[in-house]
Amino acid sequence: MLVLGIESSCDETGVALVEAQGSATPLLRAHALHSQIAMHQAYGGVVPELASRDHIRRVLPLAQTVFLEAGRELADVDVVAYTRGPGLAGALLVGAGVACALGAALGKPVLGVHHLEGHLLSPFLSADPPEFPFVALLVSGGHTQLMRVDGVGHYEILGETIDDAAGEAFDKSAKLMGLPYPGGPWLAKLAEQGDATAFKLPRPLLHSGDLDFSFAGLKTAVMTQAKKLGDDLETRKADLAASTQAAIVEVLLKKSLAALESTGMKRLVVAGGVGANQDLRRQLDAACARRGVRVHYPELQLCTDNGAMIAMAAAMRLQAGMAEASPRYAFDVKPRWPLDSLQAA
Repeated sequence: MLVLGIESSCDETGVALVEAQGSATPLLRAHALHSQIAMHQAYGGVVPELASRDHIRRVLPLAQTVFLEAGRELADVDVVAYTRGPGLAGALLVGAGVACALGAALGKPVLGVHHLEGHLLSPFLSADPPEFPFVALLVSGGHTQLMRVDGVGHYEILGETIDDAAGEAFDKSAKLMGLPYPGGPWLAKLAEQGDATAFKLPRPLLHSGDLDFSFAGLKTAVMTQAKKLGDDLETRKADLAASTQAAIVEVLLKKSLAALESTGMKRLVVAGGVGANQDLRRQLDAACARRGVRVHYPELQLCTDNGAMIAMAAAMRLQAGMAEASPRYAFDVKPRWPLDSLQAA
């Protein structure tokens, strides 16, 4: 079964081919990605209309690149998968429209995929894929969740953010410091030069006794500290960045360890863009090693949005009998789509 995956939920256009044989973990055959970061930098954030138009320009050339790299033909595709949601409505419609048009032209079934399930299953693309069951820390864009994952489609939310997500805390704090878009990676890079103990910033809900998150208060604290520094902000920016990152990482670390303890599991999966943060990885690796817990990440290049995770999620859902690809080519998208609402087909 050869699955073509198309991702267009926000500001990255991704296309990939994943091949599944029997019950074995599907294999990535080729993928290509175009990031719109340079285009949106001038505006300090994603402009939805520009994002949609760029997806239209990029998706078919990327598909041609993928087929050439994999040495396969369009006619070899068995299923066309696309991101149905959540995401920007206009951007989602581009991927859905192209996928369903290709499916109709080929006479092959199509399958809409949940973007966050793509992230959740993306570590199965790595050289060291996990095994079920596991605890998952999903830190992608506006989402921060801890989940118990017993199998494909069997997800239980253990805790989630009640306001800003970790990724938003990185990006908004970076913007307050005058760092370029997207702020999170810039803040993490700057933090390497700073003192993480320089400023005492809050760790929201760290001792709440549950597994929920809240990062809005941290953003406010960063803003207050930046104002206090005034003209000294430029010389202390690295310290403020390091202190901000330390606060976010400590909360993610402690809550993840608490989730492992409460479930009794010995396997942790970290997925989503914030999962590429090197300080988070170092601290999770060290803490989990002391507890005899295995940690799994997607490859760095597959942490952000990409077509490979969409093709993989589709292949794994089909293998598990949790979805059925359909030759119906009318489509809709779900800009808001809770992960725990997924049901078997």
